Amino acid sequence: MKRIALVTIGTQGDVQPYLALAISLKKRGYSVVLGASEEFEDMVTSYGIEFHSLGPSIQAFLQQSRFENAMSQSMLINGPSLLRQGQQIVDTAARHAWTMCQGADALILNMNTSFGIDIAEALHIPAIMVALQPLNSTSEFPLCMYYGADFGPAFNRLSYTAMTVQQIYYNLPRNKLRRELMGLDSRKNGGFFKNTDGTPLNTLYAYSSMVSPRPRDWPKTAVVTGFWQLPDISDWQPSAAFQKFLSEGPAPVYIGFGSMPFGAERNTQILKEAVKQWGGRAVVARGWGGINPNDLPDTIFAIEKAPHDKLFKYVSAVVHHGGAGTTSAGLHLGRPTFVVPQTVDQPYWGRRVYELGCGPKPVRLRKLTPEILAGALEDLSTSADYRRNAAALSEELQAEDGTDKAIKVIERVMATYVPRILKKKKVRKAPVPLVG
Repeated sequence: MKRIALVTIGTQGDVQPYLALAISLKKRGYSVVLGASEEFEDMVTSYGIEFHSLGPSIQAFLQQSRFENAMSQSMLINGPSLLRQGQQIVDTAARHAWTMCQGADALILNMNTSFGIDIAEALHIPAIMVALQPLNSTSEFPLCMYYGADFGPAFNRLSYTAMTVQQIYYNLPRNKLRRELMGLDSRKNGGFFKNTDGTPLNTLYAYSSMVSPRPRDWPKTAVVTGFWQLPDISDWQPSAAFQKFLSEGPAPVYIGFGSMPFGAERNTQILKEAVKQWGGRAVVARGWGGINPNDLPDTIFAIEKAPHDKLFKYVSAVVHHGGAGTTSAGLHLGRPTFVVPQTVDQPYWGRRVYELGCGPKPVRLRKLTPEILAGALEDLSTSADYRRNAAALSEELQAEDGTDKAIKVIERVMATYVPRILKKKKVRKAPVPLVG
């Protein structure tokens, strides 16, 4: 039985797609192990998937006050310490992953676990990169984290040089691990999407080409598969209190600001004032994201953490940070969407929702005001175009099977893989003593 190891570190949105793929691989008869930070053990094992811890909680790292200060006040002051902590997380995860991957026939990883490229090289197995947002350089649009005006093809391609800087950050612990743990020389070539010898790395993009079309100038090794949807196995149902709230008026709009716990008090004040100005009803999810669920008016219902694919069935539209998973959940259910991005790929998904005609133009969370949010809520509630476009896209997304396409690529890569011949390190010979 072929064994496949999947390694990912990040928030829940970074783990769920890998779990969805692991479930599909197991159904195909593969032995599968999924490595992630320790807080996801219960979620992974509840689906019958073998779990391997890659280290301590990422949520604890993000919740520390230094991280919030860096996001809201000064990255210059708080950034260096966070970068050191981040590199330590990568180092710890790599050491755990090295143990986990022994005996594997293939390794599936992401940018945060790019040390998996080195592990695969040392173990003579194929490495397959996964991305939840477009990251290969292209002239068709800028890097997904860019938020600004369109300056054309040359600028678009230039924007991806930021990935090179990020690669240097990840390479510092990786080169140490290559030498100490894997017996390999330091990396001289390659990148997030290249092997050490400079050849393109097979990359699976776990989103739909209907939401983000595949650029024409990407290498053939970059494949857009469709979203990897994690089936919900919880028995979640609306509580009696939530059912009562739903029965007392029109369907509410969902409002949430994702897994990044920044500015909860400011976000909550904007939320309350906006809903009051708009005059409608909203539901917000409790959790460790950026909303304080205490002292909310009767028009806003705070719900315990609920799976989006179930909760969104009870709402008329969604407002969120623009994470790939939340965006997918809303679009799969045909819900008009307003995105208030903070960082990473969120600006890109916000633009795509707007360009697809499924919601208003995105506004960064740091620039959001009660007036802007109230206007967006009114648009979401009244626009027939948003509802029609979202419904049409939902029908197309429902017909896709992203994990099936991904597995076909994985099987092809495994069948055609030829291990690289690693150069042995030169051993300096001791001088031969002269015999006199």
